[in-house]
Amino acid sequence: MANSDTEVVIIGGGTAGIAAGRRLAKAAIECLLVEARQRLGGRAWSVTDRSGRALDLGCGWLHSAERNPWVKIAEAQGRIVDKNPPPWQKPALPNGFPPAEQQDFAKAQNAFYARLQAAAQRDPDRPADALLEPGCRWNAPIDAVATYITGAELARVSARDFDNYADDYVNWRLPDGFGAAIAAHGDGLPVVLDCPVLQIDHHARRLKIETAKGTITADQAIVTLPSALIADKEFLFAPALPEKSEAARGLPLGLNDKLFLKLEQAEEFEPDSRVFGHTDRTGTATYHFRPFGRPQIETYFGGQLAAELEADGERAFFDFAASELKRLFGRNFIHRVKPMHMHRWGVDPFARGSYSYALPGRADCRTRLAAPVDERLFFAGEACSVNDFSTAHGGWLTGVAAAEQVIAARRKK
Repeated sequence: MANSDTEVVIIGGGTAGIAAGRRLAKAAIECLLVEARQRLGGRAWSVTDRSGRALDLGCGWLHSAERNPWVKIAEAQGRIVDKNPPPWQKPALPNGFPPAEQQDFAKAQNAFYARLQAAAQRDPDRPADALLEPGCRWNAPIDAVATYITGAELARVSARDFDNYADDYVNWRLPDGFGAAIAAHGDGLPVVLDCPVLQIDHHARRLKIETAKGTITADQAIVTLPSALIADKEFLFAPALPEKSEAARGLPLGLNDKLFLKLEQAEEFEPDSRVFGHTDRTGTATYHFRPFGRPQIETYFGGQLAAELEADGERAFFDFAASELKRLFGRNFIHRVKPMHMHRWGVDPFARGSYSYALPGRADCRTRLAAPVDERLFFAGEACSVNDFSTAHGGWLTGVAAAEQVIAARRKK
């Protein structure tokens, strides 16, 4: 592509961009999807291990599955949907966490969520950690779980935004890869890969999208870039859109990195069981044993811990996991595990993190980021979703909504 002309350009080939492209194609509106990576999917990415099994290095769970549009899409592709309960809805392994303590923790966590919900609906916004019970023995593991949910510690997270998240507590998975299903849904769309967008010039009546492969002219654009990129790219828009940059800065991307480990003698563990590395600190990992019954451990690292490990490289994740597993199962256990795959989302130049959370007092930034500009620039992505942020279906729903806004604007003109 040197120079191109289209009716609508879609910037970003993740869940929101694919959803927008499919909706515009259905409306017979010419569009072009431009993606900086050499693949579609964005922060949804499936790779395969040596045995050919899919591993989701990005989003892996179909949250709120009974209303999640990706379920029907995956089924239409002929994919199997695993509807077994997730590990976090079952008791954890007792190693380092006896059943009686697990019950106490669950009570304290539920009490925290109840206080947070009441305060979010009644009081001015505040950091979510303000709703922790002072001196509670379980505050650290409650905070640790929050890093897996939001990608950040509770002190950085808006209580109101945390409460806004809508969850039906039904969570399913795709053994063939969620990222693979998302990327496959982009088949047939007009796409340019390996094509970072450098600037969106909206001075004139028609937009000029400057890319690494040339200039695209278009009537309208749907921007689905992660909030971290909109916040940091000072010259992304010309003229500048400071209100968008400011909204995006209120929605930083947290971190939730996954490390897959190969596990020898895996039959010792029940499929889809889990264990906490520590229950006395926030900086700990959680371990999902035998996902889909496979001889693997899926390890989750969130928040500041993930950021610190990212700075030291991929090996630091394995070393950290090995030290916690050795503590829980004995020093010989580390000879049974080997690193397989992971991806550091924080240093990924086209992501800069895993998914968005709102800073305290900034929950309204989601609607501000999503608001169209001059009926020519439209915005989508999980950060634009008020109730389904941090999810692939949140990205999908906002992508469809942005496409509908484009269709309405074109009909109006």
